[in-house]
Amino acid sequence: MTAYTPDPKLDLVLERTVDVAPELVWKAWTTPELLVKWFAPKPWSTSSCEIDLRPGGRFHTVMRSPEGEEYPSTGCILVAEENRTLVFTSALGPDFRPQPAGDDFAFTAVVSLEPAGNGTKYTATAIHADAAAKKSHEEMGFVEGWGAALDQLVEVTKAL
Repeated sequence: MTAYTPDPKLDLVLERTVDVAPELVWKAWTTPELLVKWFAPKPWSTSSCEIDLRPGGRFHTVMRSPEGEEYPSTGCILVAEENRTLVFTSALGPDFRPQPAGDDFAFTAVVSLEPAGNGTKYTATAIHADAAAKKSHEEMGFVEGWGAALDQLVEVTKAL
């Protein structure tokens, strides 16, 4: 996949360099048993995860609030380039089947990994259909939440 160029009017971007190799970041993103340990920013948690790591495959998570409410999310993997790029969307279900819009907005996530010394340049981009969806995602705490989740990912991978 060629690099995606974000549109500042429609997209949110989290970019950081972490001191974990791309292979470990990839493993944390693509192994359900690991993803449930870091994917939701605390005090939230991820109670379950299913990943069919292929274009058209299912990317399903269930987040749990501190009060115990569960929020399932099912999407479709669009790109899976080992140790480099993972792209998934909530706009499609498995096998690229369009799914009805829920209460939330649909978005596509592009997770790019590049070697950076002994670590990884990590770029997570959330692509939205319109400025209202971007604003809603931003107000939900995209940068803080995805940043906290990345810190948790690093912690999990360092324990491997």
